Amino acid sequence: MNNSPSSQRIDFETPVLQRKRRIRKLKDHLTRWYVSVGGLLILAAITLIFFYLASVVMPMFKGAELEKWSNSTPEWLTNSDEKPLFLAIEEQNQIAMRLNTQAQVQFFNLETGQALQSISLPIPQGQRITSVAQDEPGSRTLVVGLSNGQALVFEHNYRLSYPNNVKTVTPSLSYPYGEEPITLDDKQQALTQIAVSSSKTGLLLAGSSGLEVHALNIEREENFMTGEVELTSKNIHIPAVDEPVTSLLVDPRHQWLYVFSAKSTLDVFDLRKRVLNGRYKLAESSETTVTASSFLLGGISLLIGDSNGGISQWFMVRDKEGQSSLKRIRDFKLSNSPINQIMPEERRKGFLAMDINGSLGIFHSTAHRTVLREKIAATNSVAVLAPRASALLVEEGNKLQTWKIDNPHPEISWSALWGKVWYESYAEPDYVWQSTSANSDFEPKLSLTPLAFGTLKAAFYAMLLAAPLAICAAIYTGYFMAPALRSRVKPVIELMEALPTVILGFFAGLFLAPYVEGHLPGIFSLLLIMPFGILLAAWCWSRLPEKIRLIVPDGWEAAILIPVVLLIGYGSLSMSGHLENWFFGGDMRLWLTNDLGIPFDQRNALVVGLAMGFAVIPNIYSIAEDAVFSVPRSLTFGSLALGATPWQTLTRVVILTASPGIFSALMIGMGRAVGETMIVLMATGNTPIMEANIFEGLRTLAANVAVEMPESEVGSSHYRVLFLAALALLLFTFVMNTLAELIRTRLRKKYASL
Repeated sequence: MNNSPSSQRIDFETPVLQRKRRIRKLKDHLTRWYVSVGGLLILAAITLIFFYLASVVMPMFKGAELEKWSNSTPEWLTNSDEKPLFLAIEEQNQIAMRLNTQAQVQFFNLETGQALQSISLPIPQGQRITSVAQDEPGSRTLVVGLSNGQALVFEHNYRLSYPNNVKTVTPSLSYPYGEEPITLDDKQQALTQIAVSSSKTGLLLAGSSGLEVHALNIEREENFMTGEVELTSKNIHIPAVDEPVTSLLVDPRHQWLYVFSAKSTLDVFDLRKRVLNGRYKLAESSETTVTASSFLLGGISLLIGDSNGGISQWFMVRDKEGQSSLKRIRDFKLSNSPINQIMPEERRKGFLAMDINGSLGIFHSTAHRTVLREKIAATNSVAVLAPRASALLVEEGNKLQTWKIDNPHPEISWSALWGKVWYESYAEPDYVWQSTSANSDFEPKLSLTPLAFGTLKAAFYAMLLAAPLAICAAIYTGYFMAPALRSRVKPVIELMEALPTVILGFFAGLFLAPYVEGHLPGIFSLLLIMPFGILLAAWCWSRLPEKIRLIVPDGWEAAILIPVVLLIGYGSLSMSGHLENWFFGGDMRLWLTNDLGIPFDQRNALVVGLAMGFAVIPNIYSIAEDAVFSVPRSLTFGSLALGATPWQTLTRVVILTASPGIFSALMIGMGRAVGETMIVLMATGNTPIMEANIFEGLRTLAANVAVEMPESEVGSSHYRVLFLAALALLLFTFVMNTLAELIRTRLRKKYASL
C-alpha cells in the first residue's frame, strides 16, 4: 500500500466538486440579484406611493383659471340705452336675466346673447325703480324699491323640461307676495336703498329714504284646504340715522339689520330686541370710503369693499358675557382702485370682486386665499357669477362677455390646513376638523392640526405604557432569565402580535372602556402600586435565608412575581369602589368634572394607551430582546471577570452595546403606534379635538382616512385632503425612520469598541 504524501492529498478539482462549486456560485449570484432586485422594487414601490399621493394632493394648491367663453353684441342691447340694475344666470348656464331701470326683465341666451323673452314688472304708472336688492346668495328672490316709497317682491324661476329628449329651460317670473307693491314709506318718498330677506314663513323688508330707515315684517300663511294665502304685516321701528344711507342688508335669520352710512360707518340694529347693537367704524382712515357690500353665503359674514381696492370680512361675535359685537376677521386686496361689485358664490364661502377699472379677483374667505387676479374689462362694468361659480357674465357698454371659471379647490391653503382659523359664529380662532354638514351654506373646516395632535397623543400614551414594560422585559429575558424559561416566555409575548387589531379595538371599545370608567381609582392605584409592590417583593425575597432562595434555580426568579402581580392587581381593582367612596364622594368621574373641571369621556386616551400599548409591546419587545441577547457573551464574562457586578455589567456593557437595537425597537414601536387605525377608531370616540386631557377622546390621521375616505367624493377637496393626511403620515414615518437610522448608526459607532 502506497502511503506517500502525494497519495493522501485530497483532490478538490474532481468533476463533482467543480459542479458543486458552480451550482453554489450560481445560487449565490441568483440570491444576490434576488435580494437586490427585491430591495430596489420595495424602494420603487415606496417612491411610487409617494409620487401618487403627491399627484393627488398638488392640484389643491393650484390657482383658478379664467377662459373667455363668448363675446356678443346683441341687437336688443345695442338699441337700449338703459343701464342694467341686476344680472342673473340660471343653474344650467343657458339663460341669463337682465333688469333695467324701466322695469323690463330681459331673458336671453347666455352664450349667444339672443333675446328669449321680455317681461315688464307690474309697477304703478309713472313710477320708476330707484333701488334693487337680492335675498341671500343662492336665492332667486328680488325686491325693487320704487320712487313712491313702495317695494315689489318677485322671483325669477326656470323650469327644466325635456321635450323630444332635448333639454329645455323655460324662464318665468312669479310674485309670491302679490303683484301689488308693498308700501314701506307712508310719506311716498323714493326708496334709495332696499333690502330683503325671505323665509318659509315670511318676509322682512327694509328700505331707506333720506335719513329714515323703514322695516316691515310680513308673515305668510297658506290655507292647505283652499290654497288661499293670508299676509300679515307689522312695522318695525328703526331710529333715524345721522348720515345718508348708502346700503342696507338684512341677515337671513331676521336678527340683524346692517345700515351703511356715507362716512364709512355701520349701524347694526337688533331686530329682535328693537335696539341699536352698536355703531362700527369700517375704515381705518377718513379718506377711505365703503364702495360695495354684500353677504357671504349663509348670511353670517359681511363682505365690505373700499375705495382703496381692499375687501374685509366681518361678522358678529359673541363674547363670554353673551354680548354680540361686529368684528373684523380678515382682509383681502384686489387693487388700488375702488371696489365696484362683490359677488359671493352660492355653494362655497368664496367670492369674486371687481373694481372700477375692470380688474377681477377670486377669493376664498375661510382659507384667506387670493386665487386669481386678472383684468377682464377696460372700463367700469356690471358682472354676475353663475350659481355653480363656473361662469361669469360681464356687461361692458353694449357688449356681453362670458367667461368660464375653473376653480375646483379654493378652500385649501396652508393656513387653513395647519393654522388657527376664525370660523363663522366662533368666539375666537381655533383648530377644527368638520368636513361635512347638513347645511348647504356649511363652512368647511379642514384643519389637520387636531388630527396630527390626536395621532401624537395616542402614540404618546401607548408608548408611555408599552416602552418601559417592553424594554425592561426584553432586558430581563435576554440577560437574566434562564434559557428554558426564556424559550417559553418569548414565543408567548411574540404571539401577542398575531392578535388582529380590530379584535383589540372591539374589546377596548365594548369592554375595557366601560370597565375603566367604573374602576378609575382601581386602575390608577394599580399603575401606582404595582412598581412599588414588585420592588417590595424583591426586597423581601432578598432578605429570606439563602437556603430558601437557592431552592429556585438561577434565572427562574421571575416566576415568583406571577402571584405577586396577580395579588396586587386583584387587590387594587377590588378596592376601587371603597377608594371611590373614601376619596371621591362615590363617583370619581363626577369629581373630576365638577371639582377639578376636567371633562371625562368614556372612550378616551387612557383606554387607547392601555389597548394600543398592549398591541405595541410585542414589536418593541421582540427586537429589543434580540438585541440584548445578541450581545457577545465574551463581553459579559470579561466584565464579570474584572470584578463588575451583574447589574454593573448590564448598565455599562450590555445595554450600551445593545442600544442601537433597543433604539430601533422604540422607533418601530412608535411607527406602529402612529399608524394604528382600528384600535383608535373603536376606542377613542373618534373626536377631532385639540385637548391634552387623558380623559378625553381624539382622532388620528389614519383613523380619519379610514372613516371618511368611503364617503368622500372622488376628486373633491375633502378627498384630496384625506390623501394629504396619508402623505403626512408617510412623510412623518420617513423622517422618523431616517432620524432613527442616523442615531442608531451613531450609537453603533460609539459603542463598537466595547
